[in-house]
Amino acid sequence: MTDLATRQGLPDALRILLADYPREGWQTHRHFDGLVRFWLDRHLNFRHMTALMQTETQALLDRSRDPRDFAARLGQIGSHFVGDLHGHHQIEDQHYFPLLAETEPRLQRGFDMLDADHHALDSHIAAFVDSANATLSRWQAPDLRDHAASFLASLDGLTALLDRHLVDEEDLIVPVILAHGPGRLG
Repeated sequence: MTDLATRQGLPDALRILLADYPREGWQTHRHFDGLVRFWLDRHLNFRHMTALMQTETQALLDRSRDPRDFAARLGQIGSHFVGDLHGHHQIEDQHYFPLLAETEPRLQRGFDMLDADHHALDSHIAAFVDSANATLSRWQAPDLRDHAASFLASLDGLTALLDRHLVDEEDLIVPVILAHGPGRLG
């Protein structure tokens, strides 16, 4: 299955280079530093931001975070998260995926799948923004925690889908770069 919401990992037909370049050996490969390290750091940053927002929201729900501080942190982190994620997806769709598919045509279906993931994630990102804004607009209201609980559920759903996408993207792209070098990608 290639649908983001239902797949359990990168389909076997797209794992052809991953078998030769398993994750355990990535950091010691001569092509790891530079583009690969940068790419993985971007993904790590997205995971870090979702974890921070989950922690901040749970702290509010547990009454250990002041609503004003929560609103400031969520606004700041959420804004960076959405802007960075959209920019990251845009450069992948418009620049990296076409070049990577040209470099490794056997994996064209995988790059199409990743592009489709980006479109599927768009509606979840929009729902995240709506839920975050609804929560932020209630930071002084008595029902703030109700909105925050709903926001956290939305964030958890987005986080799961995003992580599935990021893992699959890494498993497809990193082996291509390790096998062929960064060349004209970097």
